[in-house]
Parts: sequence; structure tokens; C-alpha cells
Amino acid sequence: MYPVLRRGVFRSVAEAVGNTPLIDLTGPLGLKNGSRVLAKLEFFNPGGSVKDRPALYIVRDAMAQGLLSPGTTILDASSGNMAVSLALMAACFGLKTKIVLPSNISPEKIGLLKILGAEIVFTDPLEGIDGAIREARRLAEEDPKGYYYSNQYDNPSNIRAHYETTGPEIIRQTRGRVTHFVAGVGTSGTLMGAGKRLREYNKAVRIIEVQPDAPFHGIEGLKHMPSSIKPKIYDPTFADELIQVSTDEAYEFSRLLSSHTGVLAGISGGANVAAAVRVAKENKGAVVVTLIPDGAARYVNLLVG
Repeated sequence: MYPVLRRGVFRSVAEAVGNTPLIDLTGPLGLKNGSRVLAKLEFFNPGGSVKDRPALYIVRDAMAQGLLSPGTTILDASSGNMAVSLALMAACFGLKTKIVLPSNISPEKIGLLKILGAEIVFTDPLEGIDGAIREARRLAEEDPKGYYYSNQYDNPSNIRAHYETTGPEIIRQTRGRVTHFVAGVGTSGTLMGAGKRLREYNKAVRIIEVQPDAPFHGIEGLKHMPSSIKPKIYDPTFADELIQVSTDEAYEFSRLLSSHTGVLAGISGGANVAAAVRVAKENKGAVVVTLIPDGAARYVNLLVG
């Protein structure tokens, strides 16, 4: 496991990844059956999202394996957050990035990528993230020596990041009392990695997967798996339960979290909390843990529109 410095002066931004706060949302959400909903605020990571965790592991693992050099460009497809995190880690380690993403990604994320010096390739928004994945694969095949295709959707370092950081943090922060873990799936790295670690700690922990309820949806970062290119790291039999959330419900909970709890949650965070509330209501006395993958600042135009 990579060492994490918890206090003092960090040697680089990369060492500030992880150890995000866990916030109790139970009271503001009006739960009264003895269950609790706790959310890890992943926008406290230096890159502003949960994707800092796998981005750090993917880049460091590739460097350790000799797959990255100063002349190599990190290439990947992303719906936005991983793009920012990869560009941030590349800046930390003196590397370059080229990111392929649908052109309807929030302007806030595009601006961050430009500030970080990433090269951006836009794809048809109607093809969603799958269109970006296909273009990234084409570019990687066209110039295999010029690019390191980090391939977050198939890269085992994605799972390992959450197995070694997110899972243990949840166990420590809940003092081992977590009963349910709720996570949306895009690459599925969070669900698969943290979920595996929690199951090893306590086989009784229930793992709940969250997906959009339709192929065409507006929950940036999440995949409707039946209609999408499935990540190789994703196991459809892993979760104990699947909850589908509508785009409207995700937006509603994102706005509710901001106005009622002060948690500036992004849209996928709204989806996660919507699902977590369902689980908490159906399981009296449960300790339900979920994540707010990123913050509302990246979706201001959408949330106030």
C-alpha cells in the first residue's frame, strides 16, 4: 500500500489524495428509523473528485513498470473527472496528457483541463462516453509508442486504489459499523475496490450498485451498463442489489444536499444519496455509507438552469 501522510507538509499534491471526511446526513435528510446515511466528501481531494485516487495509482503504477517516460503522453477517455485527475497527476510528475471526452461535458471541467495544460479531443455528445472510448482506442492503436493508454475502464490499478484507500478509510471512520455501501458505477472501480475490502472485513456488509434508469440520461460519470461498453474491471454479479435512479431524482437530491445540508454535491453524488436514502428507509438501524464523487461547482450551469 502506498503511504499516506496525514499531517505536516506534503511533498507534493499527490500525497494529499485520500483521507476525505465522512459526513452524517441523517438529520437533515429526515431519517427517523434509527438508520444513518454517511457520505464521504470526495471533492476534498486536490483535484476535486474521487478520481484522484485511481489517477494517482494508475500513473504511479505505470511509472514503476517503466511504461511512462517524459516523452510519453498519457491518453484516456473520460466524462470529465478522471480527465482532470489524470491531468493533475501528470502535472505533478512532469508528464503530458491527452484526453478524449464528449463535447457536452460541463464547461467547468473543460476549463480546468485547459488550465492544467491537457490536450483535449472532443467527440460526438450523442455517442456519450462510449464514443470517447472508441476514439481513445483508435488513437492508442495509431501511435502505441507515443501514448500510454491508461484505460481507466479496464485498468486493475483503478480497483486497487479503492481497495487500499477508500475501503479502509470507511472501516476506520465508521469504527467498523458500516452495514451497507452504496456506489454508482462508471468505471465501477469504487464499487469493486472499496466493496471488496469491506466484504473482506465483514461478510455481512451489503454492497449496493447505483445506475441511471435509462440509456439516455443526464447523470455525468455514471453508466447505464446494459446499453454501454462494459468495463473489464466490472463484475455484474458483484453487488448484492442494484438501484436505478432517474436523472430528475439525481438533480433533486444534488440541490437538496446543497440547500439543506450545505454539502455542495455534484449530480452523481445526488444519485448516490438518493439510493442511500432508499436503503436506509428499508433497513432499520442500518449504517449506510456512500460517496459524493465531486462537487456542485462543476455543474453550476446545470443545477441552476
